Amino acid sequence: MNQTNSANSVRLRRVRRDDSNLLFEWINNRELVVNNAPFRPISKMEHDRWFESLGAKKDLEIFMIEDSDGGLTIGSCQLKNIHDVHRSAELQIRIGRTDRQNQGAGSEAIRLLIEYGFGELKLHRIMLHVFSTNSRAIHVYKKNGFQQEGVMREAAFIEGRWLDVCVFGLINTTHS
Repeated sequence: MNQTNSANSVRLRRVRRDDSNLLFEWINNRELVVNNAPFRPISKMEHDRWFESLGAKKDLEIFMIEDSDGGLTIGSCQLKNIHDVHRSAELQIRIGRTDRQNQGAGSEAIRLLIEYGFGELKLHRIMLHVFSTNSRAIHVYKKNGFQQEGVMREAAFIEGRWLDVCVFGLINTTHS
């Protein structure tokens, strides 16, 4: 999938072998990780094993986010836990280049990923988990139509404190 149009600031493309080092760098950046997961350093061997397993996963669609103008890779996004019967998936996104955060790239990438999930994959529902403290991400998810469905109280232990985890969902109203 190489989605873009003239109004898009970003496009999504499939992960390539040469993306491995960038993904390894981002997963080992504490500031990026603690926004959505507990941080622990990942060894190169662990990362390489994970990266090599991507092709075998039938319930995962992972993409790199590129700037539409220059093709600079700025992040990654995915639909995981894709369920064929329930036609559902879980969305995750990371803008790895901090100089491209807060500029609309994440919102645009989410919009493209939703289009792909509902259009190509014929999903009925896309959901996600987000820390209640991540107000920037919550704003972007709501802007893209996600509705808060619940809160898992003190469900994550991050940087020495318990955080609530919000569950958001989006229903495809164009296909049944």
